[in-house]
Amino acid sequence: METPDNATETSDEAPVPTGIAAQDWATASAEPQYRAAVVDLLGALAYGELAAFERLAEDAKLAPTLGDKAALARMASAEFHHFEQLTDRLTAIEETPTAAMEPFAKPLDDFHRQTAPSDWLEGLVKAYVGDSIASDFYREIAARLDTDTRSLVLSVLDDTGHGNFAVEKVRAAIEAEPRVGGRLALWARRLMGEALSQAQRVVADRDALSTMLVGGVADGFDLAEVGRMFSRITEAHTKRMAALGLAA
Repeated sequence: METPDNATETSDEAPVPTGIAAQDWATASAEPQYRAAVVDLLGALAYGELAAFERLAEDAKLAPTLGDKAALARMASAEFHHFEQLTDRLTAIEETPTAAMEPFAKPLDDFHRQTAPSDWLEGLVKAYVGDSIASDFYREIAARLDTDTRSLVLSVLDDTGHGNFAVEKVRAAIEAEPRVGGRLALWARRLMGEALSQAQRVVADRDALSTMLVGGVADGFDLAEVGRMFSRITEAHTKRMAALGLAA
């Protein structure tokens, strides 16, 4: 997963971590509910990275040029490396990676089945918009994690280059055929709604994750902040649409 360099802005005045966010894994994981939430989070991320690898490999088959095919293959390789980092971490904390991923396989598979792109450009927009929404969501959660887990999560959310690649290709396609923009704008709006609904469903189905999100094991995070979080994700989506040359 990724968030392209031009998608979001980082504040120079980030709050000083407190509570769990100021602890390391050894300390924070003594709380059983927090540990369960982290296992869920790593499992969801790991399956998401595996799915991203599979989708990029499929998208490479539709690439119009050999250069595009090679670029997507490199990005797919980067996603698989992220997947390995997450499964290695689960193993290191004595959890079985497949068991951690299992609860998230069907919801994510359903999302991808419901949002299957019909062509190369829709595939690019899906990866750029859908994956970036997921990355924004996980970055929000990362701010409430222990220092060790936060470092890992942020590292696997690093941009693989797909964001800027998608922007370049989509803008070029719209410039060549302006009417393509309307179709892709509708597609991106559908993806936004589906991605947010899917994220909310996944969290709601996992007690430990939902408790973390509303502040049960992560101080300073309440239901009002959840609303503000989704507002920030929506704002970032609007900026990405502008980068693509599409109306939000």
